[in-house]
Amino acid sequence: MANWLTRLAGGRLNAPAERKSSGPQALFSLAQLGEANWTKRGFVSLANEGFAKNPVVYRCVRMVAEAANSVPLVVEENGRRTSDHPVVTLLRRPNPRQSGSELLEAVYAYLQTAGNAYLEAAIVEGQVRGLFCLRPDRMKVVAGKDGWPAAYAYSVGGRTRQLSQEPAPVPKVLHMALFHPLDDHYGMAPLEAAQQSLDIHNASAQWNKSLLDNAARPSGALVYSMGEGNLSPDQFDRLKTELEEHFAGAMNAGRPMVLEGGLDWKTIALSPRDMDFIEARHGAARDIALAFGVPPMLLGLPGDNTYSNMVEANRALWRQTVMPLVRRVADDLSYWLAPAFGGATIVPDFDAVEALAEDRAAMWERVGAASFLSDEEKRGLLGV
Repeated sequence: MANWLTRLAGGRLNAPAERKSSGPQALFSLAQLGEANWTKRGFVSLANEGFAKNPVVYRCVRMVAEAANSVPLVVEENGRRTSDHPVVTLLRRPNPRQSGSELLEAVYAYLQTAGNAYLEAAIVEGQVRGLFCLRPDRMKVVAGKDGWPAAYAYSVGGRTRQLSQEPAPVPKVLHMALFHPLDDHYGMAPLEAAQQSLDIHNASAQWNKSLLDNAARPSGALVYSMGEGNLSPDQFDRLKTELEEHFAGAMNAGRPMVLEGGLDWKTIALSPRDMDFIEARHGAARDIALAFGVPPMLLGLPGDNTYSNMVEANRALWRQTVMPLVRRVADDLSYWLAPAFGGATIVPDFDAVEALAEDRAAMWERVGAASFLSDEEKRGLLGV
């Protein structure tokens, strides 16, 4: 029975000596998932991680740019097509270093990767004598008092030069930009919209590479029995070095391991749910193709192949992606250069595209069978 002195001392006077138990204990570590690491916004970062490292992005950009570049641009003057015009010569050989095809391919590619494309006019004695394609990451809009671009600053090699937008006879720079809902001057590229899918696809590639570097299988644990005593620091370092040098890497896959007494290898396998990253990689690739407007079937991606054949998929690429892009670029070029060349217009000639030959043939047949139209009206509908 505790007396007042025991209670005053907190019950410690007659308490037995404390003894800590070293029985089995469980340690639980609770941690929340950290935030995902995404590629930084900006043309340079996205171009390095996307076009330079990702095969899906590279193929989408090349496919759209090469298809759009295959459409001939013709010049019309007073409603009639002409092949002998200064604009034709300018588009065929815009500068001493590039052909017309190379210049336009760069324009289409920059629109896909940066959302912006810039052409500079070389004006000599009041006449446009050349065209040059400028890198989007080196351009900066110089806004006027009304908020619209009054000039462009082009920085390269530590120097910046100002390119005026005063018409003499045309503005110095043609800025082509895809629609951006939150920016007054710069466009938004398909590559920027596909950023998260791009990072997922690249991360899955790094995962696969890590598996190959670690004997092409999930890692395991080397268990040492406590009954044999503890490993010394030197033994632990030597064992770790031997594992890394002789049993890790694709070249050492399947190599037999000789274990000394007390050592046992326990493989840590991944469940089918953990291995679902393969399907996530395919889904990310399809999302990237969706952002660029390229049917997944044309890229050889599994799943979501809703087209009956390659012809239908190729036709969808042209109708939904390539033709609108080419029309936009042709309209911008025409509006920009028309004041310097007597109002001549630049239009795309889709009749010369082999991929659209079947569509054009069907249109010619329908128009030709329309008996209520005159020959002149039929020519106008067919663009002849």
